[in-house]
Amino acid sequence: MSDAVIVGAVRTPVGRRKGSLAGVHPVDLSAHVLRALAERTGIDPGQVDDVVWGCVSQVGEQSWNVARNAVLAAGWPESVPGTTLDRQCGSSQQALHFAAATVLSGQADLVVAGGVESMTRVPMGSSVAGGMPFSPAILERYRGVEGVAEDSPLPFNQGVGAELIARRWRFSRTQLDEFALASHEKAAAAQDAGAFDPELAPVALADGGKFAADEGIRRDTSLAKLGELATPFQADGVVTAGSASQISDGAAALAVTTSEWASRHGLRPLARVHTAVVAADDPVTMLTAPIPATAKALRRAGLGIEEIGVYEVNEAFAPVPLAWLAETEADPERLNPRGGAIALGHPLGGSGARIMTTMLQHMRDNGIRYGLQTMCEGGGMANATIVELL
Repeated sequence: MSDAVIVGAVRTPVGRRKGSLAGVHPVDLSAHVLRALAERTGIDPGQVDDVVWGCVSQVGEQSWNVARNAVLAAGWPESVPGTTLDRQCGSSQQALHFAAATVLSGQADLVVAGGVESMTRVPMGSSVAGGMPFSPAILERYRGVEGVAEDSPLPFNQGVGAELIARRWRFSRTQLDEFALASHEKAAAAQDAGAFDPELAPVALADGGKFAADEGIRRDTSLAKLGELATPFQADGVVTAGSASQISDGAAALAVTTSEWASRHGLRPLARVHTAVVAADDPVTMLTAPIPATAKALRRAGLGIEEIGVYEVNEAFAPVPLAWLAETEADPERLNPRGGAIALGHPLGGSGARIMTTMLQHMRDNGIRYGLQTMCEGGGMANATIVELL
């Protein structure tokens, strides 16, 4: 029986907005991880059937098909095609799903999946470009619903959605700040232990230096400092910039093939893509879909939540993984063990592949058989992926 396996996973360190990666064009950032992936796995770029790349703000430097441009910038053969997709924050996780489906169906032997976002150079929301992405029919459907702003070109707001979740599950400001602090502490501990090092491809900078470590981790934060931050989404709210994901720059890439093809070409599979699903939920609250996506993935996999050794639930906002924990009754000790987007950052189109790369490394380091990744997405969607260590 055919399967889909990941034979390589690599990522850049994640840069803060206007930080170390601010001077790097997103196409070149993408090309960097493509080259690193080929070098570390030994794959011949000429054998890559397609590059499927996630990117959310496909405008300006991220327009005109980032995937194809990355192939050319990487110096790969001109015969290698590429396509760019947008499933909002889950774009590169969806790229992995498409890559797995393509090799499983026999339409390709080797596909590279990944993504990029330079939120410094192409700010979030740039692709709106003065237009109205939500039609009159959508606005009429949700008119008067709590959390919908009638006078905005973007009537659905993720921050407001996070506040709605906090209210529904009765999360206090202290609970959110404690979760955020723990994310920084776990990420700092992992960084100090060198846990991230095997997955990172340091980036050469124009000044001759190298960017080699995630720079969003705040080692000097505390509950007291987090408690001083304003609540920008609701005056009487509980969500702050400190309990939200960081605006970031970064890229990541995964090589996907079948076990049979990998064996014939001397490649060592890291993990099997066991189950891959997508689900959707309320677009106003927007961020709750990881809960039904997880249930759907477990059902299709024939697994219980207790059989999963690590869960990566993207920390778009602290209420998201906390609500997920409450509904799934998962073990909190297995959740985001090396920190999440609150500490490491969230380069939108690149985050799905970044998280998968980090989860795979954690699974390898700890001999964990099954890992589950899920992330909320604009429009009220979520991908969920279960991988099995090989």
